[in-house]
Amino acid sequence: MEKALTYSFTTASEREGTNAEKYTLREELFGTQDVLPVWVADMDIDTPQCVLDAVKKRLQHPVMGYEEVPKSAFMAQIEWMKKEHDIDFNLEDMLYSHSVVASMHTCIEAFTKEGEGVIVQTPVYPPFFHSILKLNRKLVKNSLKLDSEGKYSFDIEDFKAKINENTKLLLLCSPHNPVGRVWRKEELEEILAICLEHNIVVFADEIHSDLVYKPNKHIAFASLSQKAKEITVTALGVGKTFNMAGFAMSSVAIQNKELKEQFKKAYDRVHFAQGSSLSHVAFETAYKEGKEWLEALKSHLYNNYLLLEAVAKKYPQFIKITPIEATYLAWIDCRSMGLKDKKLRAFFINEAKLGLNPGISFGREGSGFMRLNFAVSSAKMTEIVQRLESALQRRQIG
Repeated sequence: MEKALTYSFTTASEREGTNAEKYTLREELFGTQDVLPVWVADMDIDTPQCVLDAVKKRLQHPVMGYEEVPKSAFMAQIEWMKKEHDIDFNLEDMLYSHSVVASMHTCIEAFTKEGEGVIVQTPVYPPFFHSILKLNRKLVKNSLKLDSEGKYSFDIEDFKAKINENTKLLLLCSPHNPVGRVWRKEELEEILAICLEHNIVVFADEIHSDLVYKPNKHIAFASLSQKAKEITVTALGVGKTFNMAGFAMSSVAIQNKELKEQFKKAYDRVHFAQGSSLSHVAFETAYKEGKEWLEALKSHLYNNYLLLEAVAKKYPQFIKITPIEATYLAWIDCRSMGLKDKKLRAFFINEAKLGLNPGISFGREGSGFMRLNFAVSSAKMTEIVQRLESALQRRQIG
């Protein structure tokens, strides 16, 4: 294993000219190639060398046929979850999935019927509500509360008020994308009590659980109690943690046997299969050998966040950075700029030369906000900050 001191995020491999989504879609999304793309949630940071070396070793065997996910891969994840997040999964709880969104679709199909209600807590990652609507379920919006300090919390009274006999499922984003919250145990316990009372299944998207900044600590929803285990479907993976989205491998953990059987009926209709042999190797290696790399990465990411925060503090009349507890996605409050959402997006494209996610795409509660991915090298972060500050400075003068 490499020593932590050898990890450097000063620069990263260039992704322009590759088939990287954030670069190939610039013209389509922003109408120009002249933006730095800081939208889609993957990193402009090299995937850990230990993962790449393991894949190279596997390629020495010349056959790339069908393979089952090895038990050792799931065991590596189970051991990681126990050590890092104090939750006990068993091998029989685990299922392969190529993505969390696919797992979410399957969960909606498994536990709801057309017309039944699925709760989301907005603003939230757009596939949460897109999945519900595509499957002809009823979208039930329980908007998060935003206080004067820019911190979000659950609106428990609204949550209770939105539930009726046709409400069957909660899609919980934990840690939350895009607002960066790490939900506290007592907050999750309030949600749990209500879901237990109304027989609501919880799909816990915990894909960002490893990207949490101290002193915050991720609490796995299923770890709250034995009763929590009975109603929870947990989505996990290495894609965000180790910048491995291109391996298309995640997992689903379901501890209740009956719940798993019900999920499997929908799962088997889709035919998820078992993924690729290279993904299996990459997945297992990341969990076994990636800890030191991850700790160095989180320190680097938080430093990047502080650079953004410093710009916001220089121009408080224009922007505020939502206090971050997890993820590498800055949720920027631009409401003080007084721009409609289309003009706000245009400001970032044309003035700052940055391609961000418009907050309105996360639900109407995101109006006036923008999401910026700061998982980049130090060199690229310097450029991002310079572009943003120059644009704000011109606006201040002009």
